[in-house]
Amino acid sequence: MTLIWLGDSPDLDPVLVGGKARSINRMRSLGMPVPPGFVLTTQFCSEVNTNRGRLTDPALDCLKRGIALLETDLERRLGSTEQPLLVSVRSGGAKSMPGMMDTVLNLGMNDAVEKRLAEVTGDPAFAADTHRRFQEQFERVVGVAATGDPWEDLVLAAEAVFASWNSPRARAYRNHHGIGHDGGTAVTVQGMVFGNYDDNSGTGVLFTRNPLTGDPQPYGEWLPRGQGEDVVSGRFDALHLRELADQLPGVHAQLLEAAAVLEQHGRDVQDIEFTVEAGRLWLLQTRAAKRSPQAAVRIAVHLADQRIIDRAEAVELVTDAQMTAALAPHVDPVARETAELLVSGLPACPGVATGRVVTSCEEAEDLADEGVEVILARPTTDPDDVSGMVVSVAVITEIGGSTSHAAVVSRELGTPCVVGCGQGTLEALNGRIVTVDGTNGEVFAGRLPLADVHGAEREAVEQLREWAAGSAVRVAQ
Repeated sequence: MTLIWLGDSPDLDPVLVGGKARSINRMRSLGMPVPPGFVLTTQFCSEVNTNRGRLTDPALDCLKRGIALLETDLERRLGSTEQPLLVSVRSGGAKSMPGMMDTVLNLGMNDAVEKRLAEVTGDPAFAADTHRRFQEQFERVVGVAATGDPWEDLVLAAEAVFASWNSPRARAYRNHHGIGHDGGTAVTVQGMVFGNYDDNSGTGVLFTRNPLTGDPQPYGEWLPRGQGEDVVSGRFDALHLRELADQLPGVHAQLLEAAAVLEQHGRDVQDIEFTVEAGRLWLLQTRAAKRSPQAAVRIAVHLADQRIIDRAEAVELVTDAQMTAALAPHVDPVARETAELLVSGLPACPGVATGRVVTSCEEAEDLADEGVEVILARPTTDPDDVSGMVVSVAVITEIGGSTSHAAVVSRELGTPCVVGCGQGTLEALNGRIVTVDGTNGEVFAGRLPLADVHGAEREAVEQLREWAAGSAVRVAQ
């Protein structure tokens, strides 16, 4: 077990460092703008969790050496009131588990550091906002209030991230997706960048292709003065990525250029998290994007047609279940004309489902056990809601955008989803039978008749089946 400084090698084993750190390392080795950082590997996870959740001496030693390297690289010191170092403490398993494990941002804040940041930036509101964010997130993740001692807070945060591997939501997610429980999470520590710094700052998510429809154009959301998980949490209604192009065209162009490189390098559509601090772009993570079944079949064909992957790889990229789901019927257009539209929002995962609306995960699980088709309606979803999402035939939320937690998880599940229907709009639906059209972002009263799918999705499925048959013939020969 050892310390790994990110960017020192072209590639790392995700089993050892987790998918998140592997992507950070890859981007840094490509010379992309990524905050420096280091990793405590997954090998420490079981060791720490069998040590009553406390960091062992080898883990503490690696953490101390990593912080020393980070302090040297950034010319800042953890806990200093002259040049304070603030860091993020992030989780990361070998396989992507969006939002299932824990993160602590802005670590290193205390009263003295807040005062110094206010002096250096001339913006007490920024310093106070950053301190507040740290205190709230630390207490939520670690379970106790921050101590005020940055080193002690760092140790507690690292222990909490390791512990989050065995959280009920993480175990439920792995059970549903058939992921083993013995892999563990790594802990990645990086220098902070601040999307809440000023009016030319913010946070966002970019998909190199549309993960809802499979259209080849980049797709994403942008939240000015946002930080960290503000967009993906669904607690805020983010703006379309074109707002970033209007506000900071140079940053937008740099982001699209990086996205194209990462898609070519990753040989798959990418989900990229980024932050802009005072007009400067920073990339925080890239991973293979979760996508709807409709998008999956179209993206696989497009990637092969553009020779990013070959035809055999395109076939392997799509499961039989995704092909079946991509051809699932849609709302009959004649019935749509006279149907009662109850609420509408942003389409987050295509498809249609009918069921009884429930507003709690517990009720969703109970009714699903009785064989009732349920639709989970929440103000927004977070990782604790996954147990209810996996038993629901559709998901709808009041707030959040198409890159929110609800949207990302629903696409992975292939569950129709509509987000951002408006605060306070869903309570009146509780108990009603409704039809959710995740393709158009609409929720109708009652059960609507369906019609067969035609068009791009069917053409993509037929193309993949043709390629698969050709591969099978070549193998047989």
